[in-house]
Amino acid sequence: MESYIGPLAGLATSALWTATSLFFSAAARRLGVTVLNALRISMAILLLATTHRLFNGFWIPSASATQVFYLAFSGLVGLTIGDQALFTAFVHIGPRRAMLIMTTSPLWAALFGWLAMDETLGIGSSLGIAMTVLGVAWVVRERQSNDTKNQKNVHMRGYVLALLAAACQAGGLMLSKKGMGHGLLPADEIMAPQTATLIRMVFAGCGMAPLVLLRSYRKRGDQGCTQADRPSSFYAGVAFAFGGAVVGPFLGVWMSLVAADRAPVGVAQSLCSLAPIFILPFAVWIHKERISARAVMGAVIAVSGTFVLFLLSGS
Repeated sequence: MESYIGPLAGLATSALWTATSLFFSAAARRLGVTVLNALRISMAILLLATTHRLFNGFWIPSASATQVFYLAFSGLVGLTIGDQALFTAFVHIGPRRAMLIMTTSPLWAALFGWLAMDETLGIGSSLGIAMTVLGVAWVVRERQSNDTKNQKNVHMRGYVLALLAAACQAGGLMLSKKGMGHGLLPADEIMAPQTATLIRMVFAGCGMAPLVLLRSYRKRGDQGCTQADRPSSFYAGVAFAFGGAVVGPFLGVWMSLVAADRAPVGVAQSLCSLAPIFILPFAVWIHKERISARAVMGAVIAVSGTFVLFLLSGS
């Protein structure tokens, strides 16, 4: 069972990020992208620091300068730049098109793992990654089929930002694995995923500070915006943000690092990228969408790919 902890953590990550997308999509409509990103990271830091104190007996984790460097860079790349780019891409091209581009993340992860970690994937694992990416992409593309013609003429900036987000997510995962000590330290000195997540999240919060200040400066320049103009749904947005912070930046990122710790980066990223599949039942239940046979077939292909990855992860 030890060899399956990584794949199981990857599947758990996808389930948690499915819930996150539902919470954050509701929160973003009420708070805005930058406020949501900063708020969710702040909430996650509090949750991670508290649980780290309970589990380990101290607030501030110990780490070498090299580990802090990699984890700080990971937080800035994956959580600050990557998520900000993704949320902005949602505005330009919509979440479904953005998620389609995000399916390239496992390919980026496999490339980064090969270049930086000397990780190699066998034919079976490569087939599993290909099947997973193909199935997820097919499902997401199918959900775009009802878009109107004028919606298809979207701005290229949105696609570039979504591609940047995919690369940042994969690069952040690879940097996190390096920061935990893989390839740098003996196996018995590898940092715990929870500790790495806390350090990573703190530096992601530092990276958000300039964006929040810039937003505040722009708001002050808008004479029509006052405290009284804040929408009545603000507190509902905060509640949705908190729910998303618990299942996303807190539990989801933690599980993603467990997956990266126990499996090759390409495999881990593939199993962490199934949210577009997992969200389909919620689309039927919450949004009353009709799921076509093509969507079901895409889900079968993607799940078959994860099954291949799961079976071959220990070989």
